[in-house]
Amino acid sequence: MDLRKLKTLIDLVSESNISELEITEAEGKVRIVKSDLHPAGVPMMMMAPTPAAAATTSAPRSAAAVAADEAQAAAAAAVETGHIVKSPMVGTFYRSASPGGKALVEVGATIKAGEPVCIIEAMKIMNEIEADESGAIAKILCENGQAVEFGQPLFVIDRRG
Repeated sequence: MDLRKLKTLIDLVSESNISELEITEAEGKVRIVKSDLHPAGVPMMMMAPTPAAAATTSAPRSAAAVAADEAQAAAAAAVETGHIVKSPMVGTFYRSASPGGKALVEVGATIKAGEPVCIIEAMKIMNEIEADESGAIAKILCENGQAVEFGQPLFVIDRRG
C-alpha cells in the first residue's frame, strides 16, 4: 500500500467516529486504531505481516471471505473467455441505480467502455462503476446487496460481443 493511500486512511479515521479500520490488500494488511491514550490524538497504526507469513497463523475465515474467494476462482476460470471488471472499492454491490429499479446491465447486454454497469455503496455514497472495456456481459459474479471487497471480480465481459 502506498504512503499517500495510508496517510489518507489515517486522516479519515482521525476525522471520523470510526475507532478502528482494517484493510487487507495483496501487499499485506493495515490496521488503524484510534486511541485516546495515544499522544496528539493521532491514530495508532499497526502493519501486519505479508500474506505469505500470515498464512501460517491465519484464523478461521468468514463466510464472506470464502464466498469472495469462490467468486474470484469462478472469475479466474472465465478469464480465458473474457475481461473481468473488478470492484475498485469495498462496499455493497447493487445492480440498479435505485431500489426496485431496472438493472443497469443484464447477461448478454452489449456495453461500451465507460457505460455504468453497477453501483457500489461505500460510506453512504453511491458510486457508479463503469465498464473499462467494450463487449457483451457474459456473467454477473455478484448478487444484488452483496458486500464486495477491493479487487473482487464483479462481471465478465466477452470482448467478442
